[in-house]
Amino acid sequence: MPTLAVVGVQWGDEGKGKVTDYLAAQADFVVRYQGGANAGHTVVHRGQQFQLHLVPSGILYPGTICLIGNGVVIDPEQLIHELEDLEQRKIDTRSLFISDRAHVIMPYHKEQDRLEEERRGAGRIGTTGRGIGPCYADKVARYGIRMVDLLDRQSLETVLRRVLPFKNALLQSVFHHPGFDAEQLAEQYLRYGEQLRERIVDTVTLVNEAAENGKRVLFEGAQGTLLDIDFGTYPFVTSSSPTAGGVSTGTGLGPTRLQRVVGVSKAYATRVGEGPFPSEEKGTAAEQWLRERGHEYGTTTGRPRRCGWFDAVVARYAVRVNGVTGLAITKLDVLDGLEKVKVCVGYRYQGQVRRSFPTDLRLLAECEPVWQEFPGWEATRTATRYDELPSQAQQYLKAIAELAGAPVALVSVGNEREATIVVEPDLLF
Repeated sequence: MPTLAVVGVQWGDEGKGKVTDYLAAQADFVVRYQGGANAGHTVVHRGQQFQLHLVPSGILYPGTICLIGNGVVIDPEQLIHELEDLEQRKIDTRSLFISDRAHVIMPYHKEQDRLEEERRGAGRIGTTGRGIGPCYADKVARYGIRMVDLLDRQSLETVLRRVLPFKNALLQSVFHHPGFDAEQLAEQYLRYGEQLRERIVDTVTLVNEAAENGKRVLFEGAQGTLLDIDFGTYPFVTSSSPTAGGVSTGTGLGPTRLQRVVGVSKAYATRVGEGPFPSEEKGTAAEQWLRERGHEYGTTTGRPRRCGWFDAVVARYAVRVNGVTGLAITKLDVLDGLEKVKVCVGYRYQGQVRRSFPTDLRLLAECEPVWQEFPGWEATRTATRYDELPSQAQQYLKAIAELAGAPVALVSVGNEREATIVVEPDLLF
């Protein structure tokens, strides 16, 4: 019974929510290991669309245990609203539990996030303003507040007395913000703690006991490899590790216990926010086709996503960084009807072609994509098996698997669970 992680191999928004939801049908546990409410997973369940931000996608399966790991930063107000919405829609949420070690997003994190982004001006990163980065920064600086602190008045008041003078001094002196009152914050967040008390537990023990007892444990990341704090297009990245390495640090599962990694990629590429995007089709008919056919607007922000062709350089890099054992290719149907489909197979820089992903963003910004064209196809949405896909679509999938360096395990040809084709079941659960 394997442990399996679902990771994004692009800039996020690859369709991890749908893939996780599909695989969760066979899982005993679904565990979110990093990120915060800046992430959004859209899942279609019984004809209804659910937009999940903190709650793992497995919540839609009765009996599946869902855990929010210690690597996630939690906005308690957002989480409570999300749970209430699910319950109003007749989804049982009693199987959701939260790590007592997870850090808490406070109101001053959101204000700091917003004000810092405003001050960056033209150099803005493109954050969602949800306080994610400042919360992770405080965690590393040892100014953080953890979920366990919300369960005890003395603990919360003690940490607020230590932290808030520093945060208020920063907000007041740098941004001319009035700051926050410790007593009001304590009362507000103790109420959140009471509402979530029965869910706040030692998830490290739960995850490891599940693995030791042969349970199927599915790990769900947010964002994607190119947004990883270490391996992404820094500084246009998130503040955590969406890569497979984040599973261990974000849940407490030992690294040798993670057995399989499914890398999720769209059949094309998208990006939200600022930063280099070599295969982008900016202002072209192809960009318009991909955005409108793919409904490429952010789940959390509604922002239009930047769109372009599949980037094999990025995919190969992500396969290596994550140790991907199988690819899940989503939104293949969005390419239906195109006469030709392109793939970026390298970057041309100063007359030479590079096959590896550069660290220097100035160099990356000057790279020109090297294209390989493939014949298009008519329709994939009616296919229920791999051999029912048009031969041109099969040729395309085979090519990107070879270019990326990992086999295709699963293909998605629509939003619904049923619009999923398993190619290599042995690469999944």
